[in-house]
Amino acid sequence: MATNRLTEPKTLDDMLLYVLWQLQAAARGPVVRVCEAEFGITRREWRMLAQLGQGEGLASSALAERAGLDRAQTSRAVGGLVGKRLLARTPRPGDRREVLLHLTDEGRAVYNALLPRIAAINRDLLSVLAPAEVEVLDGLLRRLSAQAMRVGAVGDDVVPKFE
Repeated sequence: MATNRLTEPKTLDDMLLYVLWQLQAAARGPVVRVCEAEFGITRREWRMLAQLGQGEGLASSALAERAGLDRAQTSRAVGGLVGKRLLARTPRPGDRREVLLHLTDEGRAVYNALLPRIAAINRDLLSVLAPAEVEVLDGLLRRLSAQAMRVGAVGDDVVPKFE
């Protein structure tokens, strides 16, 4: 593998995760503005709505896993959405100790109105790339995600120890 700033980082600005964080930080502004100003929800609440819009009837722990959030963050977001009447908690049939999360009619309406707006922001971000470049980027991101999962699954023994 040829070396470059990403494979042999010398500064924080050369590190892949920091570069990706900067991209995400720069691109989230329009999403935050649409979510907060037009729909009265946070970006995290949008993530919950979007996950439930793809498949309802999830336990909070499953929603946390899908959204990549810890349980405390998920609990706060779910509480906010329930308070805004966008989400409902219903007992699991056969086990009333566990509740499942569902979009309310209002929540479904917000999801249906917001999804195309967020998709347009996504298209605008990718518009600087040719279609073939988007395909390559998609493949690269999938491979990097799979590698991150493998590295994360191995645990602390892959982290170099410094003396």
